Amino acid sequence: MFRLILIALVGLAAQLVDGSLGMAYGVTSTTLLLAIGTNPAMASATVHLAEIGTTLASGVSHHRFGNVDWKVVARIGIPGAIGAFLGASVLSNISTELAAPIMAVILLTLGLYVLIRFTFFNISTKRLGERLPTKFLAPLGTFAGFIDATGGGGWGPVGTPALLASGRMEPRKVIGTIDASEFLVSIAASIGFFIGLGGEAIVPGLAIALLVGGVIAAPIAAWLVRHLPPRLLGAAAGSTIVLVNVRSLLKAFDVPPAAHVPIYLFIVAAGLAALAWSLRNHRIERAQQAAAEGEAVVA
Repeated sequence: MFRLILIALVGLAAQLVDGSLGMAYGVTSTTLLLAIGTNPAMASATVHLAEIGTTLASGVSHHRFGNVDWKVVARIGIPGAIGAFLGASVLSNISTELAAPIMAVILLTLGLYVLIRFTFFNISTKRLGERLPTKFLAPLGTFAGFIDATGGGGWGPVGTPALLASGRMEPRKVIGTIDASEFLVSIAASIGFFIGLGGEAIVPGLAIALLVGGVIAAPIAAWLVRHLPPRLLGAAAGSTIVLVNVRSLLKAFDVPPAAHVPIYLFIVAAGLAALAWSLRNHRIERAQQAAAEGEAVVA
């Protein structure tokens, strides 16, 4: 019982992060299941089953706060579902350990780009509102869905930075759209795992515990993303991507455990500094905007 309560709390924390930043639910939850001895395919299958409920709750919550672009959801979610089904079928039969370092490098690069862009350069408003082409969304969705199923998480770490980097959507819209479209990905991955592994692939108690925690956190996270400044969201998202993928690289290249803690502490310190810098600039921009509005009223 204690273990189930602990897993429910992890599910709550994971969804709070995922719903606020558009990533990390699958990565966090899968890591926990692997740590207690669940094999990779069963861990990913269990997490994706729980995500059917958590992503539905998250999508509804984000919709209520106006954080979802439903046109983008359809054009990225359907290809994502196809990719997830293929990924689940692959993971049911082979290991993807060789691909992990390559993917970590790609995601780390994207994370650094997002972190630097939103910390120091704010959001480009020149392209906000421009239509994202299907020829960009469809391959992105297919690729992200495949990685999500084979890695136990990846829809957010792949999709969120790519949409943020496009400069065509507000961070809150990116996060809400990615979370809502993940519902389709989770259903497709679960079907793929069920076909590939059968019913024994799911650990019902763990899936329910993760689901309960995630459903509780979903509306809280949606409220946070609606009210937090975009610069802070971008800096936080970039820091999270960097931390998650540096961890993957350390494991992939067998870096001595003694070196892990200093590296993690450095990344966390850099992330906190980025958040502080972003908050400072956000306050300066708000003050300048208020002054400009005051001058306009006087004029």
